[in-house]
Amino acid sequence: MGTLVDDLLLLARLDQQRPLERHPVDVLALAIDAVRDARLLAPERDIRLQADEGTDYVVTGDENRLRQVLSNLTGNALTHTPPGTPVSVDLGPGHLGGIPALKLDVVDQGPGLTPQQAKRVFERFYRTDGSRTRSTGGSGLGLAIVASLIAAHTGTVAVHSSPGAGATFRITLPLADADPPG
Repeated sequence: MGTLVDDLLLLARLDQQRPLERHPVDVLALAIDAVRDARLLAPERDIRLQADEGTDYVVTGDENRLRQVLSNLTGNALTHTPPGTPVSVDLGPGHLGGIPALKLDVVDQGPGLTPQQAKRVFERFYRTDGSRTRSTGGSGLGLAIVASLIAAHTGTVAVHSSPGAGATFRITLPLADADPPG
């Protein structure tokens, strides 16, 4: 119950557009930590990190909140795919509104989402499997928090999925030395 209350309070703060911490954050370091944590939680899985060498992955933002985004995304990949399903975290260069950005994909080879599920997956309290109980599933706030936190960092989040083809959750964030999209 405490986690649910904390999640709701975070969303309320984000709704009020309360400012986040703003410091340089190395997203590659956060991704390394997220992959390491996922490997500890699921040692039987193939969990990989792929990053283009020579690319700068520093954004301006709140390190703890960006860490939470990666934890939510990797945790969902582990929770909503069968045991043994490979997961990867892929970083590369991108663009956001015409400015240099980083793109980070959390990719699984699980059951995927229907188009209707993919449209709603970032809504508050939405759960793809309504039959799950709180003991076997989340509150339906994890991806809503991801979407709100990424928006607060002037980034974007999207899902690309289809039934039987896995899911890719992509976040795109402006690099620290880029002008924020306007």
